Amino acid sequence: MLFSIIIPLYNRPQEIDELLFTLIQQDYQNFEVLIIEDGSKLDARSIVESYSDKLNIRYFYKENEGQGFARNYAFEQANGDYFIIFDSDCLIPKDYLTIVKNHLEHNHLDAYGGPDAAHHSFTPIQKAISYSMTSPFTTGGIRGNKKHVGTFHPRSFNMGISRKVWESVGGFKLTRLGEDIEYSIRIQKAGFKTDLISDAVVFHKRRTNFKQFYKQLHFFGRARINIYKHFSSELKLVHFFPAVFVLFIIGAIIFNLLSLPIAKLANSLLAVYILLLFFHSLIKTKSLKVAFLSVFTSFIQLIAYGLGFIQDFWKRLVVGA
Repeated sequence: MLFSIIIPLYNRPQEIDELLFTLIQQDYQNFEVLIIEDGSKLDARSIVESYSDKLNIRYFYKENEGQGFARNYAFEQANGDYFIIFDSDCLIPKDYLTIVKNHLEHNHLDAYGGPDAAHHSFTPIQKAISYSMTSPFTTGGIRGNKKHVGTFHPRSFNMGISRKVWESVGGFKLTRLGEDIEYSIRIQKAGFKTDLISDAVVFHKRRTNFKQFYKQLHFFGRARINIYKHFSSELKLVHFFPAVFVLFIIGAIIFNLLSLPIAKLANSLLAVYILLLFFHSLIKTKSLKVAFLSVFTSFIQLIAYGLGFIQDFWKRLVVGA
């Protein structure tokens, strides 16, 4: 089985260097790599070319259109039986392709997704961000986990599709704002078999500081409304949780400013939630510093996602813009 590994890239030359280094070390070597430079000003051509004697790799430069259409461009160039999509900020464990190959040979899937985790080399902030994005106590628990409410949708940071899927369904219709979820839903509605390969883990760096993380999650909140505009049945109660959390925080601030009796209850609930996040992260990460930072990243995640969700809910569904 030939895998085509597809990686869209935008102004992140250092990241692709780290990712490609992990691909050299793969146990299973029957794969090609396609790097699609999506109109970057900081291109990675020289870095990619430095791997030409170590990997079956091709580099393409195209006008900037966003990651969805960059992946479509790669699909058209790919030779593989199966296409695997990674984000450029991932590190790939050496047994990843072996795990995927063995799973597909014994339990074929037309498309799959895999979970993400924090690598031991990540900074404390990156580990805290990873915690908040995968914790059951934030909406992160629905990513890379099929044991949640609703259908599991593979996400493009760690996702694979068969050539047959691409030939039948086509590529991404959206280039941003939830393009991977829209694609997964379309694949499933076409009758293809999709599932999580729970052992196909990647180490996902995500954003490296609080400001970048906030901007990314605000974008994710807006993306959920974009998905609803295409598939109304895909808006679940769990997706409203960050928006409700934002309203609760605003309410708690008002209750305290006005010295209302309900402020004590609101403060107690917040304190319980903060302690829950802290001690759960401490158990998972075994680091006091990461556990402390996890409280901040969890609040950033929920507030940013909630505000983005509220913004586009009001703009696109209430006002109708």
